[in-house]
Amino acid sequence: MNLPSNHPQRIELNNEAHARPPQALSAPVRVSYLALFSDPAQRDTQRQQVAELAEAFGVAPPAPGAIHYSADLGRFRLKWEQHSEFARYKFITNGTGDDPFADPPILRVPADWVAALAGQIIVATHAALLPYGPAEPDFDEISARLFAGNTLVGANIASGAALALTDFRIRADDFSRLLILDRSLRPRQAGRALQRLLEIDTYRLMAQLTLPIARALAPQLSEHERELAEITNALTSVTDSGEPALLDRLIGLAAAIESSESRHHFRFSAARAYYQLVQRRIEELREDRIPAIQTFSEFTELRLAPAMNTCNAVAARQDSLSLRVTRATQLLSTRVEITREHQEMAVLTSMNQRADLQLRLQQTVEGLSVAAITYYITGLIGYVARGAQATGLPVRPHLVMGASIPLVVLLVALAIRRIHRRVHREAGLPGHK
Repeated sequence: MNLPSNHPQRIELNNEAHARPPQALSAPVRVSYLALFSDPAQRDTQRQQVAELAEAFGVAPPAPGAIHYSADLGRFRLKWEQHSEFARYKFITNGTGDDPFADPPILRVPADWVAALAGQIIVATHAALLPYGPAEPDFDEISARLFAGNTLVGANIASGAALALTDFRIRADDFSRLLILDRSLRPRQAGRALQRLLEIDTYRLMAQLTLPIARALAPQLSEHERELAEITNALTSVTDSGEPALLDRLIGLAAAIESSESRHHFRFSAARAYYQLVQRRIEELREDRIPAIQTFSEFTELRLAPAMNTCNAVAARQDSLSLRVTRATQLLSTRVEITREHQEMAVLTSMNQRADLQLRLQQTVEGLSVAAITYYITGLIGYVARGAQATGLPVRPHLVMGASIPLVVLLVALAIRRIHRRVHREAGLPGHK
């Protein structure tokens, strides 16, 4: 059958739904887990390091551009996944001894390869998946033997198909510990349960990366809020001459807040997203309480929720402060603009007044000029009349001069007006009346 062409991303998007499947696990199993905080520049290095490990054990490496990979390397199984901010490595071996944490799988991985891994450890965990056994577990004995007597956090998970215990503490070997006792988990179900438990710890710490930032920002925000209060109070009494300086101060404050917000916006958004993932993974555990032991959800609400509340409060303060500074800047900018317009109107009014005065002076001068020119022209006419009288013509000079004055005035005025029109036309000004 001939079908329309595929969308370029159809296959990739469909395969994404099946990416990173949980590994099938059957008790007893040991797992060493690393989550390395990394930046995008290290992604290719991490992929190359996984490829080198696979080739060293004679196994096909990950494909170019791959973001997840799993393989059986003989001495251990490897699962590697890349995420936006971190990469995860799981090293898995089958079987356990009396102490499920005595021989962790990571000891079978070349030490120089582990030491060279790109990124910084955010989570390191040794996990053990054991059969539940015929007897009920003694939690005090488990705590003393496997968790250094620390307070345990745990629950029955997967609707009672298994029991999970941890203390969320980092031991001297830089690893925390996770114990799962399998009652009736199917292999894929066991893999999903382990993955969710490891993700809870990973996303919990990734969310808490924002807490130091929030604590550092809190006093800065208090200082910015104090300065904004001073500026807004000054708005009620500032003079026109003081407005530009106040606006410069406000713009500087806005720039500082915007710089801080742009630097930390991603981190606060990521914290909220990671916290939601923690809550979702806990829901997916389907946990039931073990008497006298704190559940994963209770531990999260008591430890992580306050940290996230602090981060959310600081983020909300920063957003609110940015909004208030924007409003204050708009208000003061409007005031400065109105003041500037008033000043410009005053200047224009003054210029108009001076222009009117100059026009009146010009008209006065022009009137005097007409009189002066008329005087000289009539004088010339008088000379001509007297010359004609001297030749014997019947001319009376004074009468001729007097009679010529109105005509001379009219001609001079018309000539001046014509000159005005020509000047205005050449200058592109409105016509002169």
